Amino acid sequence: MIAERSFLGVSFARLRGAVVVWLIALTVLGSARDQEIIGDNLQVALPIIALGCEVANGSGVEYFGRYLVMFVGLRTSKVALGDTPINIRPHGGGQGFPSGHTATAAFGAGSLVSTCLKSNPVAQMAAILAAGFTGASRIEARAHDIWQVLAGAIWGLLCNYAFRRAGPGRRAVGAGLRAARRGSGRAARRVAGWLGAGVGALRRRLSGG
Repeated sequence: MIAERSFLGVSFARLRGAVVVWLIALTVLGSARDQEIIGDNLQVALPIIALGCEVANGSGVEYFGRYLVMFVGLRTSKVALGDTPINIRPHGGGQGFPSGHTATAAFGAGSLVSTCLKSNPVAQMAAILAAGFTGASRIEARAHDIWQVLAGAIWGLLCNYAFRRAGPGRRAVGAGLRAARRGSGRAARRVAGWLGAGVGALRRRLSGG
């Protein structure tokens, strides 16, 4: 069994966990004593901390791709739902479904839990609580109702886990692209055959004439 790497006698897993907890605590302590502002800052801090972890692991580009899928999905839902009741915020504004703050925080926390903090349950709990606090702060501020927050959390986690390299989302997209490529290849061959037959018929007609 290979021993876990360490730095000055401290395992890298514990060191990473301590850094993440420290950064989350710094975000909270550096915010004004207002739940909404703390939530605003955590929804920025969590995905940035996760990005640092993914870059260190050599998977920063893949992380950015997953984040892009999440962001585009959020914006599409908010715009497409228009003035439907589910998209109306408790304070009366629109574009509330799902909660973008909660989705972003859950996405960052999910990434941390499944990578940098995989062997550190205490730090995992800190990341999960930070994401949960973000969602609760949106309800407290009447920026979202509980269903909008739950939908945001589900969407953020789904984008993190399903669209990883070996995730079901990536496999489904890959299978769809391969099927489309095969279909376009068959269509191109059919068109080429029709064109060839047409040219041949035209030549015969001209030579016969």
